[in-house]
Amino acid sequence: MSAGVVILGAGQAAAQLAISLRQGGFAGPIRMLGHEPYPPYQRPPLSKAFLKDRTNIDSLFLRPETFWRDREVVVETGMAAAAVDPARKRVTLADGREREFDTLVFATGTRARDLPLPGATLPGVYSLRKIDDVCRLRPALDAARRAVIVGGGYIGLEVAAVLREEGRAATVIEAEERLMKRVTGETVSAYFLRLHRARGVDVRLGGRLVAIEGADRVTGVVLGNGERIAADIVLVATGARANDELAAAAGIACNDGIAVDHCARTAVPGVYAIGDCARFASRRYGRTIRLECVQNAIDQAKAAAAAILGEPKPYDPVPWFWSDQYDVKLQIAGLFNDYDAETTQGSPAEGKFSVDYRGRGRLLAVDAINDARAHMLGRRRIAAEPIEAGHG
Repeated sequence: MSAGVVILGAGQAAAQLAISLRQGGFAGPIRMLGHEPYPPYQRPPLSKAFLKDRTNIDSLFLRPETFWRDREVVVETGMAAAAVDPARKRVTLADGREREFDTLVFATGTRARDLPLPGATLPGVYSLRKIDDVCRLRPALDAARRAVIVGGGYIGLEVAAVLREEGRAATVIEAEERLMKRVTGETVSAYFLRLHRARGVDVRLGGRLVAIEGADRVTGVVLGNGERIAADIVLVATGARANDELAAAAGIACNDGIAVDHCARTAVPGVYAIGDCARFASRRYGRTIRLECVQNAIDQAKAAAAAILGEPKPYDPVPWFWSDQYDVKLQIAGLFNDYDAETTQGSPAEGKFSVDYRGRGRLLAVDAINDARAHMLGRRRIAAEPIEAGHG
């Protein structure tokens, strides 16, 4: 009997892979192994609506339990994998049990980066990547008056917005000289700096955190200049790292993500990787990239399913992302890195504008603030750009 497809992970990418395989006519066994105690669920709302509105956990689930049962997809939750043996085609679980496979797909996602500082493990220090993180953080926020957020990226700023809307004090400490430096340009960074400061967030740019203070629990943080900032809680939002250790231990090439080709295949036959944990070569951008977004999770899963079904279709997307902060929606199309010119359309002062990023004469990315039309047109314009010879 066929061992079928085993998927390590039970997130958005894993869910889409299982759906696409069944839609494509795959009749063999499909088994998801998720280390969390939940079926596949949406992650973007964790730092937005789920944190703010305190909705029921079930509202995050991508599909009801009956959906997976009806399609004969086995979803095993609370199942942590300890080792993978591609030669024997077996996964060993943390409890010693084994699962056999014909095809293995890593959909292991990411985890919060560790903060290697004194006090980082004190009670009252949180990260936000999973449902259980929010379930721990929400009661702490309810009891807190002052919060320090380490990191001025999407998650840090989204949580800061929730805190201010609830009337709580929020300080954002960002080591770089501007907010969201990793994902956007100077004009958009400056807009969000003004937005958050106008809403009462204490934003510290170029702030180097050297310690988190407290005895039984956190009481504040210390900056490199010696300044102390009092806090009831500290949220660490300094980015994520790929969960690629299992793959690396199994001899699969990894470099801040599991290396795959344009069809999500690793160099090991019958082994794939998709979603946040996968790194692939983009001809469009002339380098390898690892994307942490819903779009990539869904579309790369579809590409992997097509390859497993024997109908490979190369994957080289125009990635897109979004962030909701207060009543402002930021939508990003493409990757702005390596740009050498930016052009603004609309009015930042009026809160509706877009920014084009160009490099080597090509449109690389478009940021749209409260302008859905500019975002959609931006995606089309980037997709229409010719791909340079020799890229990828």
